[in-house]
Amino acid sequence: MMNPREINLSDPKWLPGEKAVIKGVKASASSDNAVVTHTMLKVMAEGGNAVDAAIAGCMVQAAVEPYMTNHTGTVTFLCYNAKEDKYYQLDSMGTFPSDLPAHMPVPQGMGVYATIPPRSVIPGFMPGLKALYEKFATKPWAELCEEAIWWAENGHHVSCFEFELNVFEEDFVTFFPEGRAFYMPNGRFPHVGEKFGSKEMAETLGKVAEEGPDYMITGGWAEAFIEKANDMGWMITKEHMTETPARWIEPLRFKIGEYEIVSLAPPQQQGIFLALVLGILEKLGIKKVKPYSADHIFYMAHTLKLAQTICGYSSDPEVLSFEVNTFLDGHFHESLARLIEGMKPKVDLTNHTRFTTGFGGGVSFLDRFSGAGKMPTPRQNSHQDQPTGSCELSIVDSEGNWVQMMNTLQSGGIPGQVVKGIPMVGSHAVPNVQSSHMQYYQTKGARIRCVIGNTMVLKDGKPVMQLGTPGNVHVSVAQVLCNYLFFGMEPYEAVEAPRMLGLQEGGSIVIEDRIPEEVQKELMALGLQMKVSGIWDYHMGSFQICYLDKDTGELCTLADPRRCGVADGIK
Repeated sequence: MMNPREINLSDPKWLPGEKAVIKGVKASASSDNAVVTHTMLKVMAEGGNAVDAAIAGCMVQAAVEPYMTNHTGTVTFLCYNAKEDKYYQLDSMGTFPSDLPAHMPVPQGMGVYATIPPRSVIPGFMPGLKALYEKFATKPWAELCEEAIWWAENGHHVSCFEFELNVFEEDFVTFFPEGRAFYMPNGRFPHVGEKFGSKEMAETLGKVAEEGPDYMITGGWAEAFIEKANDMGWMITKEHMTETPARWIEPLRFKIGEYEIVSLAPPQQQGIFLALVLGILEKLGIKKVKPYSADHIFYMAHTLKLAQTICGYSSDPEVLSFEVNTFLDGHFHESLARLIEGMKPKVDLTNHTRFTTGFGGGVSFLDRFSGAGKMPTPRQNSHQDQPTGSCELSIVDSEGNWVQMMNTLQSGGIPGQVVKGIPMVGSHAVPNVQSSHMQYYQTKGARIRCVIGNTMVLKDGKPVMQLGTPGNVHVSVAQVLCNYLFFGMEPYEAVEAPRMLGLQEGGSIVIEDRIPEEVQKELMALGLQMKVSGIWDYHMGSFQICYLDKDTGELCTLADPRRCGVADGIK
C-alpha cells in the first residue's frame, strides 16, 4: 500500500497496459486511478469498512478525475453485508424535475458529449453518498472528505491519458466561460506532468465536510446551483432538489448453472440484460462453442442486440407495470435462442456481405452513440467518437463486506457549467426512445432506466466475484461473464479477451482488432461484416474486479489493462 499523497499520476507506470493480479490479501480495492485505490486502502487500514472506503474514494475520484466523474453526477451501489448476510442496492442517478420542460443549454455537435444534447438534471451524487453514509459508514463524515479536499487544494499531476481526454472533450467542457476557467486555468489545458487542482472546489468540499452532504443538496451550494439554473432559464426550486430521493432497491438475483448472479434491478437494466444474454447463450449451447470463433461472435452479436431491444420494455417499476420475471423466464430464453439460431444462413453469404454491408448500411440510434468502428481491411485502430466513461470501484474489507459501485459525471447538473468549483455534464437520458439504454419518464419520483454494471457472482449464496466497468457497459459485463461462466476463463483472462458491440443495423459488428483473418472470412459467410476498434479500446471499458481464487479461496483483485486502473490490497 502506498501513501496516496505521494503518487504522481503522470508517471508512465500508471498508463494503460498489462496489469498484475493481486492475490492473497485480507482487504482489496480496485479503481481506475492509483490515488483513489490507495485512498480506499488507507481508509480500511485505519479501521474503516468497505463503505467508508467507497465514500472517500468517490469524493477523491471526483477531485482528481473531473474528466470522468464529478460531485454532482450519479452514484449506484451494490453490496454484500457480511454481518446481515444480505445484499443491498442503491440507485442515485440524477433526476428530472416532474413539472419543467427539458433544458438543453449546449447545442448538438459541440463535442462528443453533445452528440445527443445532454439535459439538465437534479444532481444524484451527494444524495447517494448521504444515503450510504447513514446506513453503513463508521467513520466521521468530515474524515472521509479530507483526502478530496487535499487533492483539490494541492492538485494532481496530469497524466498523458487525462490530457488526451481533455482535448477529446474540449468543445463541450469549454463551451461556457465557467468551463474554460475551470479546465483551462492558464488559458490552456494543463500539460502532462503539470499540476491541476481547484481552490474553489477545495472550498466547496471544505463546506461539504463541515456541513455534511446537505450543503450540496439544500445548503449553500444548492442555492448557487439553483440561481445559476434560473439565470439560464431552467426554473428549478429548492423543492426540486429533494423531489426524488435516492432509492434503496432489492437487487435482482438469478441462477446460471452452479452460480447465482446478483445485479442491479430495475430501473437499472443491467440485471435483466444479463439474465437475457446469459440465458439465451446458455440455450444456444455456448459452452460447446470455441471462444472467439465465428460462431461465438455470431451468437454474441445477435444476443446483445436482441437483449437490448427487449430491455426497452422495462423501466422504473414505480412507473410501468411490467413483470421482471418475464425477462428471467427460461422458456422465453429458449424461444429467443431459436430465433437467433434461425438467423444462421443455409448458404454462403460472403458476396452478399461484401456488396451490401459496411458503411452503406443503416445505423441504429444506440449505435450512433456507441461508435461505428472502422473497416478491418486494411486493419487499423480507431478512436471511437463516444464519451469516455465513468468510474467503477470494487472493494472488499477484512470483515467480508463486498462493495461494487459506480460514480460518474453522467446525469448530474447543468451541461457544461461549473458552480463553486464543481463541473457538470448533465444527462444523456432521453424520453420515449426504447432502443436507448438511458431512457426516462418525466413524473414525480421516477428514476432513469440505465445500464450501469455493478454485478456479483455467488456460489452457495456467498460472493466469489464482483465486477463492473464504465465504457460501453451496455454490452461489456455480459461478455466478461460469458468468458468466466461458460468458457471457464480466469478473471483476468476473461477481462483481457477482445470485446465487441452488439450487431448493428446494416449487418456489421464492431470488435477490438484482435480477430484472425480466417474468422473474419467465416463471419462474412455468416452474413456479418467485421469492423474494428482499437486493439485495446478504452471505450470498451475498464473493469474493476475483486474475487476469490477458485482453488485456494484467497481474496484477489485486478484492474483492466485498457485504462489506468490500479488494484491492490492489504496483506
